Amino acid sequence: MSAHILVATTGRILRQLRHDRRTIALLILMPTLLLTLLYFMYDGQEQAFNRIALIMLGVFPFIMMLLITSIAMLRERTSGTLERMFTTPVGKLDLLFAYGIAFGVAATVQAAVTALLAYWLLGLETAGSAGLVVLIAVANAVLGVALGLLCSAFARTEFQAVQFMPVVAAPQLFLCGLFVARPDMAGWLEGISNVMPLSYSVEALMEVGAHPSATGTMWRDLIIVLCVVVAALALGAATLRRRTP
Repeated sequence: MSAHILVATTGRILRQLRHDRRTIALLILMPTLLLTLLYFMYDGQEQAFNRIALIMLGVFPFIMMLLITSIAMLRERTSGTLERMFTTPVGKLDLLFAYGIAFGVAATVQAAVTALLAYWLLGLETAGSAGLVVLIAVANAVLGVALGLLCSAFARTEFQAVQFMPVVAAPQLFLCGLFVARPDMAGWLEGISNVMPLSYSVEALMEVGAHPSATGTMWRDLIIVLCVVVAALALGAATLRRRTP
């Protein structure tokens, strides 16, 4: 990778995103609306709301970035933009890591706005700081970006790209500990959940919810998520096609 090319490519993606007002509205408004809906669903059940809302602060960015980036990369490939870009010095790793950084910036704004709503308007309470929650939420978003870019390499149409979302996201959502604590699952289900990155994201969030300062488990889980991000981006670069036939 080239640092100059990486910065230039990241800037191009951010400029494209800035002019896409519908995507910006989706990134900012949807998590806040869904979190508000949760608040009224759990009206009077503060403990339940604190647990579910905290997990959702990490899950929402993951799912949204997975969907948006898989479609965005597919459009670049089917439109021929990707093929033209590769006639320049831009490499595959430059492009994929630029997407990760650009959408990571967008995710930071999204997570900050959603956390502001959750803590100061909806009364979310956690033992740890909101800053750690935002940090994990951004890591989750970048994880969604990485997996979305990887999935886009195997899709030929936008419809196929959308189909990857339940395949990739639903099992992780069911087995991450949101509905049933992972130790209470059947042994084989717990084994599957142990290889899913979202499980570690949720565990890290629960650590923030239960402890006033960052714990070793939280940092370990966050490092695991970031390692999966790097691995997914590298694998995505290896499987990325210049154009969809």
